[in-house]
Amino acid sequence: MDQSVPPAPEILAHSLLAFWADAGVDCLYQDEAVDRIALGLSPPPRRVELAPTPLRTSGSPAGPAADAVAQARHLASQAHDLAALAEAIASFEGCPLRYEGAATRSVFSRGPSDAPVMVIGEGPGGDEDARGEPFVGRAGQLLDRMLAAAGLTDRVFMTNTVFWRPPGNRTPSAAEQAVCAPFVERAITLVRPKMLLLVGGASAKTMLKRDEGILAMRGRWFEWRAEDESLELPAMPTLHPAFLLRQPAAKKKAWSDLVSLVQRLDRPERPH
Repeated sequence: MDQSVPPAPEILAHSLLAFWADAGVDCLYQDEAVDRIALGLSPPPRRVELAPTPLRTSGSPAGPAADAVAQARHLASQAHDLAALAEAIASFEGCPLRYEGAATRSVFSRGPSDAPVMVIGEGPGGDEDARGEPFVGRAGQLLDRMLAAAGLTDRVFMTNTVFWRPPGNRTPSAAEQAVCAPFVERAITLVRPKMLLLVGGASAKTMLKRDEGILAMRGRWFEWRAEDESLELPAMPTLHPAFLLRQPAAKKKAWSDLVSLVQRLDRPERPH
């Protein structure tokens, strides 16, 4: 065989796809292909930092980040219902994700305002960004089916730790979550659920202020406390439905978490 003859294009494409599959690549984050070579020939656009993303994970944030958190707290405190809170989030300019990943709008919530369970995910994706509601893509549809099977249809209020799509659907950073945290806490205060279902590691870590991975936390009950300790709720971390789409065998664990939550939710209250 003449080694100087290059492989056919279809063989090269097949090999490249096989390499990506072995590396764990199982989805695309953009609807259209991007010519990276052409992009590399032109200078990148100058990036304007509207708010610094670094935030200390312990203690109080400093500098402009602290100003953004303070503004979020003020706006959240002025919202006396969920509609006003949604407007406050839409007007908030202190989260960098608003200018980095989101294409259209802020994504706040869906579900009844008096739901006994609040589902808190990580952040919106492309479908959520387009529709302005959380958990409406493939992962959200799987979560809806699981909630329906557990008898939780119309009994959950859904939101995320951040309200704008992170670039490339990446996990939101602790800094981005910290800036949005006052709005999340205000939503909990307004809805007054009986318990929280924390979906995914990023949500569980930031809401519970713990460092363990989601596989170590899922299926266990924790206590979530408001920043001023005025409210305390039981919280159950569980696996993110996007992970379940990649690892279907893990659905059994997520289902066990939902069963535990429903059993506690529907447990008769003890007489006072």
